Amino acid sequence: MTLVGAAVCPHPPLLVPEIAAGAAAELDGLRECCDAAVSRLLSLSPDLVVLVGTQRPAEPVRASLASYGVDVPIGRDPLPLASLIGRWLVDRSGWTGPLLNHVIPTTARVQRCLSDGRLLAGRSNRVAMLVMGDGSARRSERAPGYLDERATGFDATVAIALGSPDPGALTALDPDLADALLVAGRAAWQVLAGAAGDGRFAAELLYDDAPYGVGYFVAGWTLTA
Repeated sequence: MTLVGAAVCPHPPLLVPEIAAGAAAELDGLRECCDAAVSRLLSLSPDLVVLVGTQRPAEPVRASLASYGVDVPIGRDPLPLASLIGRWLVDRSGWTGPLLNHVIPTTARVQRCLSDGRLLAGRSNRVAMLVMGDGSARRSERAPGYLDERATGFDATVAIALGSPDPGALTALDPDLADALLVAGRAAWQVLAGAAGDGRFAAELLYDDAPYGVGYFVAGWTLTA
């Protein structure tokens, strides 16, 4: 029972072309990277895909993206936004095998995240994990949370950790700083760190940018030993 690979993607609603409408082309590169990461993950022949997404306090769950202006139904189970976009990516890939949704609160402390990751990695013989999470929403003056000069450094640490890969660096992310910087993905990345354990992985960082003042990363991890 082990984690054979992971894909890390962000979860902006604009990733869905119907939501982006005329601006869809602006995220073509990001969308292509997400598709590539998920495709590579599924090529590892997992017997279970675990979708890890975060949920903010009091965040509603939905089974469509109607609240974003276009009624795009996704799956059957109401989910918070991160998991909803993750499910859209999975459906887009054509995956029809077993899928487990795991929602972790953005406020979860580090040990809870690591413990959840270890348990999830043990759920089947070949577990693939799709990890959804945005970086800081304070990367520019036009960002949702306005500019915080600490945001660039925090996101750079995440990008390096995802591209290395370095589960220890993900584990070391400060939950309080992440909260101050409006980072949505911290807890999900630490679930990944727990799932990775002592395994050896090859990694590739496919995307690292902040087109709307929010840090977006796409990465893939593949077990090597």
